[in-house]
Amino acid sequence: MSEEILMNVTPLESRVALVENGVLQEVVIERERSRGIVGNIYHGTVIRVLPGMQAAFVNIGLEKASFLHVNDIVHNGKSYDGTPVDSKSDIDIRQLLHEGQSLLVQVVKDPLGTKGARLSCHLSVSSRYLVFMPNTRHVGISNRIDDHERRDNLKQYLANVLQEEIGADDDDVLRSGYIIRTAAEFIEQQDFVADIRYIKRLWGALQRKIESQPVPSLIYEDLHVCERTMRDFVYPELEKIRVDSADSFARMVKFAKEFIPEFVDKIEVYDSSRPIFDLFSVDDEIDKALERRVELKSGGYLIIDQTEAMTTIDVNTGGYVGKRNLEETIFKTNLEAATALARQLRLRNLGGIIIIDFIDMQSEEHQRQTLRTLEKAIEKDKTTSHVGNFSDLGLVQMTRKRTRESLEHVLCEECHVCSARGSLKSAETVCSEIFREILREARAYDNDKLLVLASQSVVDRLLDEDSAIVADLQDSLDKLIEFQVEPVYTQEQFDVVLS
Repeated sequence: MSEEILMNVTPLESRVALVENGVLQEVVIERERSRGIVGNIYHGTVIRVLPGMQAAFVNIGLEKASFLHVNDIVHNGKSYDGTPVDSKSDIDIRQLLHEGQSLLVQVVKDPLGTKGARLSCHLSVSSRYLVFMPNTRHVGISNRIDDHERRDNLKQYLANVLQEEIGADDDDVLRSGYIIRTAAEFIEQQDFVADIRYIKRLWGALQRKIESQPVPSLIYEDLHVCERTMRDFVYPELEKIRVDSADSFARMVKFAKEFIPEFVDKIEVYDSSRPIFDLFSVDDEIDKALERRVELKSGGYLIIDQTEAMTTIDVNTGGYVGKRNLEETIFKTNLEAATALARQLRLRNLGGIIIIDFIDMQSEEHQRQTLRTLEKAIEKDKTTSHVGNFSDLGLVQMTRKRTRESLEHVLCEECHVCSARGSLKSAETVCSEIFREILREARAYDNDKLLVLASQSVVDRLLDEDSAIVADLQDSLDKLIEFQVEPVYTQEQFDVVLS
C-alpha cells in the first residue's frame, strides 16, 4: 500500500493530507488565528464547584470557562496530587476542589459550539515514541501493537533505559508513568534514550515555568502542526512527505533529525507551479466531504447528518439493482457502505456517538460480515473507536473519540438564512403568516393603508396565486394593502407597516 503526506502551507492556514493509494484518507487543517488547544497544559483557577454534577468550572484564560469532571481528577484510587481517595462513586468533588484553588490541567477536548474546553488533571506529554504521565507510576503500551512477544520486548527495553538513566541521574521524572506509542513498534532499545532525555528536559522547563507564571496562564503548548505531523503521522509504511513551504520543510527536517533520522530523506520540498493539493484532487475531495450525500461506486449512496448530539449515517441502494436477488443486492451495498463510511469518519473527523442505519438484512451471517468489514475498515484509523452490534431496530451504534472539531465545523459557519436548520419556511407558509399579521395590525390601528415588505418570492406569490385572498382581505378590512420587494430580506423575513 502506497502512503504519502502532502502539506500545504499559507499565511492563513496549514493543511495536511494523508493519501493512501492515491485516495485522500485524512486531512488536518490548522488556522493560525484559531489553533486547536488539545494537549495544552494550563495553570488554572477553580471558579465554581458543582456537587450535583460532580464537576467544576475552571478559568484557564479562555473566553469560556472550561469543564472538569471528577473522573478526570481521580485515577486508580488517587487524586491528581497523589492523595488516596475512596471509590469514584463515593467521592464528593468538594473534598477535592474548592473555589479559588489553583491547579494544573490539560485540555482533552477543544471548545465545541457553546461548550467550553474539557479538562483533565491527568497530565501527559508526548514524544515520538512515548507518552509521559507525571501523575502516575504505570507503564502501558498501545493496543495497536498486538504481537505479544514484541509488547514484552518493548516494555523491557523501556525498563532498561529508565534504569540506566536513573543510575546517571536520579530524577523523579524517570519514576513516573509512560505509555509506549504505536510508532515504537519496530524500534530498538537505544531509540528510547533520546525520548527519555527530551521528556526530562521538557518537564524540567515546565516546572520552572509553573513557578514563575501568574494564574491563569498557558504552561505548555502542543507542537506546531509541522512537528505534530512528523510525530503522529509518520510510520514505516509511509513513502514520502511533500511540503510546499521551505520554512516548514526546515522545521520538519530538524524534528526528524532529532527523533526519526531514518525519515529525513523522505521529506521533500514541493516547488512546482501546480498547487500541491492538485496532485490527488485533494481540494475536490474536501469539498465532497462537506456534502450530505456520498456516492458509492455501485450506485448506492450514504446520507450523513451531523448534529450536536450525534451523527447519523443512512445507507441506500440508490441506482444499484444487483444481478441475483434483493438480499444479495442489499448485502453488497452494505459491505461497500461499511468501507466507505469508515473513510468518511476519518476524512470528516466525525466523533462522539455515530448511528448507522444499514439497509435491513434478514441473514444474521450477512450482519456479522457487515460488522467485520466495518471493524476491519476502521483499524486504519488512529482515533479510538468502538463498534456495537446490530440493535433490534437494525441500527449499529458506534463511538469515535472526539478531540478536535470536525471538518465541517472548521471550514463552515452557521447559515444566516436558515439559522442552521437546513430548511426554510415555504413562500406559502410565509404568506399565511403575513395575512395573520395584517389582521393584527388592522385591529390594533385605525389606518387606511398597510404596506407589506417581503422577499421577491413571497411578493410574487401574494400578487399571483394569493391575489384573490388579498382582494377579499382588502374588502373585508376596508383598507388598501400594498406590497414592496426588499432585496435584502430572506424568504422568511417580512414586515407589515402603517402607510
